[in-house]
Amino acid sequence: MTNNKLSFNYSSKRNITEFIFTFLSAFASIIVLMPLIFIIIYVIIKGGSELNLSLLTQLPEPPGDDLNNAGGVGNAIIGTFIVTLLAALISIPIGVGGGIYLAEYSLKGPFSKFIRFGANVLSGVPSIIAGVFIYGIIVSTRIILGSNFSAIAGGLALSILMIPTIIKTTDEGLKLVSNDLRKASIGIGASKFITIIRITLPAAFNSISTGIVLAIARASGETAPLIFTALFSFYWPSGNDMLLQPLATLSVLIYNFAMEPYEAQNQLAWGASFLLVTLILFINLLARWLSNKTMEK
Repeated sequence: MTNNKLSFNYSSKRNITEFIFTFLSAFASIIVLMPLIFIIIYVIIKGGSELNLSLLTQLPEPPGDDLNNAGGVGNAIIGTFIVTLLAALISIPIGVGGGIYLAEYSLKGPFSKFIRFGANVLSGVPSIIAGVFIYGIIVSTRIILGSNFSAIAGGLALSILMIPTIIKTTDEGLKLVSNDLRKASIGIGASKFITIIRITLPAAFNSISTGIVLAIARASGETAPLIFTALFSFYWPSGNDMLLQPLATLSVLIYNFAMEPYEAQNQLAWGASFLLVTLILFINLLARWLSNKTMEK
């Protein structure tokens, strides 16, 4: 009785070809990851050493006032959260509502195709265009209670960048919900509105929240729209009209201080870069976790 054992033939043409393409794919993946790894390492080296309590709690000093101490980024941290929160409050209802309309009410109509096309185009528009648009509509006209550069204008500019991502992820997330759930809900007498609110939206919650988190991650790191809208401030946001006043953000602080000829301001910009990269990395890890939760279901 012969003993025919299965063995891997290393010399076969198919296996050699598979090995070559596997190696090339792995090498390409490493090349893709190298810029991210180098950026993170460089920012940690340059900015991690600047991390201390004063960096988080003090105000930035105007360039040239103190050549040895540039202060901190406390107001920019708060300003980043304020502007991003405003953008989220504006974009989430619009984006989720648009996604619900596309997935539940207008599946293949011409208007839904137009919205999808518009969302795809808007997602590729350079962020500076959103800033210039809000500058022309809101800032230069002083249409919001007579204010020009303000946190509200910055939130509006960032919301333009967030809406396409939220619309597309909501649309796709709702499409993944089984039609059997919709039919069962309508079969027991529930209206379409109740079905959406009680059945489809909870079922697609993880997918929708992943898109929202990714949109927030993109908006929180934008600089160009905020230069034209929120501008910058060396003071704490305070008062009843703080949303109508210029506001400091981490991204704009990095841009302003990195251009200064003073070493103290440059180091502060590196410290702010470390904080911003850490924030965006955390948000993306949160989005990844939510995505994994969706896959488990």
